[in-house]
Amino acid sequence: MVHKLERRPELDALRGLFLVWMTLTHLPTRFSDFVNQPIGFISSAEGFVFISALLVGRLYIREFVQDPANVRARLWKRSFKIYGYHVAMLAFAFTVVAAYAQHTHKAALINLLDFYLARPKAAIVGSLLLIYCPPLLDILPMYVAFLFLTPMVLSAALRFGWRFILATSALLWILAQFGLRDIVHNWVVHLTHLRIPLQETGAFNLFAWQGVWAVGLWIGARTATTPEPFPQVPRWLAAGSAAVCLFFICIRYGWLGPHLSAQALALPLDKWQIGPLRVVNLIALSIFFFWLRKYVLRIVALEPFPTLGKASLRVFCAHLFFVVVGLALLYGDFNADGLDQLHGLPAVILLAVTFTALILVALDEVRKKHRRSRQAQTPAAVSAEKRPPNVQALNDAAPAVAPD
Repeated sequence: MVHKLERRPELDALRGLFLVWMTLTHLPTRFSDFVNQPIGFISSAEGFVFISALLVGRLYIREFVQDPANVRARLWKRSFKIYGYHVAMLAFAFTVVAAYAQHTHKAALINLLDFYLARPKAAIVGSLLLIYCPPLLDILPMYVAFLFLTPMVLSAALRFGWRFILATSALLWILAQFGLRDIVHNWVVHLTHLRIPLQETGAFNLFAWQGVWAVGLWIGARTATTPEPFPQVPRWLAAGSAAVCLFFICIRYGWLGPHLSAQALALPLDKWQIGPLRVVNLIALSIFFFWLRKYVLRIVALEPFPTLGKASLRVFCAHLFFVVVGLALLYGDFNADGLDQLHGLPAVILLAVTFTALILVALDEVRKKHRRSRQAQTPAAVSAEKRPPNVQALNDAAPAVAPD
């Protein structure tokens, strides 16, 4: 049996960074204005999905060659575990949050659950089938779907090659730009008789976002199977990528006039269906950051990023709880964009309490993982003492931790 590769701490740290970024963006404070796509048309969601896929591809591709049934079972088990977390979040939203929203008439919470409040039976059935996805609760269903389908993707990659996978992914992305999601949604509504509007199925266009997951799997698989998976980025390419990134930053902040603004280029830059100009921005920023990776990794190596990344599932769910708390505290102070936000001391207190709680949740999860790892290794260590030294040396590698 081939052992999985050890988990690289910098990848966990990057995921922790994206979780911090995501939390700052989602919390209804004025700080979100500064972290919402600050370096062009890139959000924490793309980074989180990409790194998660990279970890899965890196950790499982080699073992999939030797024992596909075992890897398939583990990935499906993981997807059902995440589905369980999602159902728990839904239960909290449909009971506590919905009751509080109706009692207090908080507009932010009512808007969050407006379809459930209007049609609770259809919402409950649709949410369990991952069709109805309220705002903020639409990332985990996407993650569940992608993780569940990953064994099929890995199997096809080993049989037909990654070029086939990437070409198929690109075709799906193109079809997503031309309404594939609408066609599939109409078919699902006809099949299930659940009259759930398209806008209530989640903001993410899965047929477009699968491209981020597929590329992440491919890069993760290459890093696990190739000594030098990618060549060094030449300076001219890094400079060109930096120029492209600067161009999109100028568009983001409206420095190039009304014809080259986020409003004028809304569809090509659309986040939810990964518009074509957004893809260009993503590629350019990825190349430039890869060229700067030595310096980037020094920053993300700082705590609490690595710890948060190791407990990403629980941290993600905990951050949603505090986002809901923030929405419940809103008092009708609107910014220039018409968004209700906390500011001043309440915003600072919410941020401090949120990140303190997230760090405590992550530390607790990491301690539990270490305890389980020690318990799992103890019988093996006792058995290893009875083997000849040369056999024991072959079993010294510690198993990698399964990705969150």
